[in-house]
Amino acid sequence: MPDGKSVFKVYYISVVGRDRPELYEWQHSPRTAAEFEKAFLAGGHEGIGFVLAFPHVTKVYRFSPDGETILDVREFDTAGMTDRDCSRSDGYHELACYAEAAIAADEYRAWAESGTVNDYLALCSDAADFPVVSNSKLAAYWNAR
Repeated sequence: MPDGKSVFKVYYISVVGRDRPELYEWQHSPRTAAEFEKAFLAGGHEGIGFVLAFPHVTKVYRFSPDGETILDVREFDTAGMTDRDCSRSDGYHELACYAEAAIAADEYRAWAESGTVNDYLALCSDAADFPVVSNSKLAAYWNAR
């Protein structure tokens, strides 16, 4: 990172099987990993943490300088790395999809179990597959009542 102190691990995540694979699968994206990394480095991000990069959205997680047991998150449109609003209805905010939550849990655990930043940086999530049996169970439940 340009400041010589900040370090972010980067995870590239694809969502396979959706319409418009160029938006969800890195192998079909018009952007390369090298282009993404160049844009990310130019963004002035500071801290220690990790990046979950999809072709359509990127979330930057850092261990908060205001309390390092807190995980801060910031969202961007991957194309151009411009701020993205992940607000949802009724005043809620998108936390994570399944893949993001699984990797974030692994990263948080690695942070908690590490005695130093270098110990943390040596650990990476090996989570790789995130099958979802049903992505309509909430609607089915809610609409049946």
